[in-house]
Amino acid sequence: MQLSFTLYRIIQAAQPSGLFSMLNTSLCDLLGVRLPIIQAPIGSASCPALVAAVSNAGGLGMLAVTWRSIDETRQAIRETKQRTDRPFGVNIVLEWPQKERLEVCLEEGAEVVSLFWGEPAELTSLAHDAGALVMNTVSSAAEAEAAAAAGADVLVAQGWEAGGHVPGEVSTLALTPRVVDVADGVPVVAAGGIADGRGVAAALALGASGAMLGTRFLTSAEASVHAEYKQRVVGASETDTAHGVIFDGGWPDAPHRVLRNRTVKEWEEAGCPTSGSRPGEGEVVATGANGTPVRRYDDAIPTLDVEGNAEDLALYAGQSSGLVCDVMPAKEIVKELASEAEEALHRTSTLGSQEKDAL
Repeated sequence: MQLSFTLYRIIQAAQPSGLFSMLNTSLCDLLGVRLPIIQAPIGSASCPALVAAVSNAGGLGMLAVTWRSIDETRQAIRETKQRTDRPFGVNIVLEWPQKERLEVCLEEGAEVVSLFWGEPAELTSLAHDAGALVMNTVSSAAEAEAAAAAGADVLVAQGWEAGGHVPGEVSTLALTPRVVDVADGVPVVAAGGIADGRGVAAALALGASGAMLGTRFLTSAEASVHAEYKQRVVGASETDTAHGVIFDGGWPDAPHRVLRNRTVKEWEEAGCPTSGSRPGEGEVVATGANGTPVRRYDDAIPTLDVEGNAEDLALYAGQSSGLVCDVMPAKEIVKELASEAEEALHRTSTLGSQEKDAL
């Protein structure tokens, strides 16, 4: 059974004060977590094993449920709760009607609801009525103000460096402090381009209360994606991604960032033609669960059950790919992020003291 936030905060308060104490923020207190590190939803790559591992390590795991059926959503939440008694969140994309899906999440005891890409007011109110906290992803200060007015408990400032679907065109470095400035006390989480502890520390320095990472957790041992996909991310540099409307089958007109694979390169070489006149369009390049065909330019990623040309599918990843050098268990990723962040914050603090002494 999942612990209530109130009880979990009491337990957190009893933890040794020296353990990652520099990382204790208002976000930690609000969410009932030990570390201000959030695993981004990462779509079909998220799974109960990954979410639970992140939460058990002291961060906040996030389960994407938008592309799961109602029954699958219910089962995934139950399985996650069997794996952890720590807080975790569910993510819902508002491009499509989602009231029924949210109601199922709330029935199953979801205590943190992440909303993305759409008008959040109705579902925010519904979540609050059930006692859940709401996180809303924004890509501009104006969106942040609107989300805060709708009642968001946490604002996620997503810079365009992020992998996956990215509606905005502002960098994380420029966006985060702008959102902090208009948040009126609502905790802000920085997302996009963050893959190590230095990025987490930088987010805190910008005024954020936490950091959300997707690409780094995509290469966790638990992430539900094809091994070839993980290795492509590990081998990529910061210049190996493309942003645009490329893999739009199933989600039209939705900008996103992916690794520049064979499909992307052939499309670019053809002059970036629009849908309907792209090279190989409609070609079945792989099959998913139960032999479901996956066509070139579909928005599907190569999950574990995909067979065929995984290389040709949508390989969502951020510019932070250049900082990802290995595949590790999620627990170790969280531990490494926290240690690096503490070291970076301590180094910055020490540098400031040295400069003062030199004056």
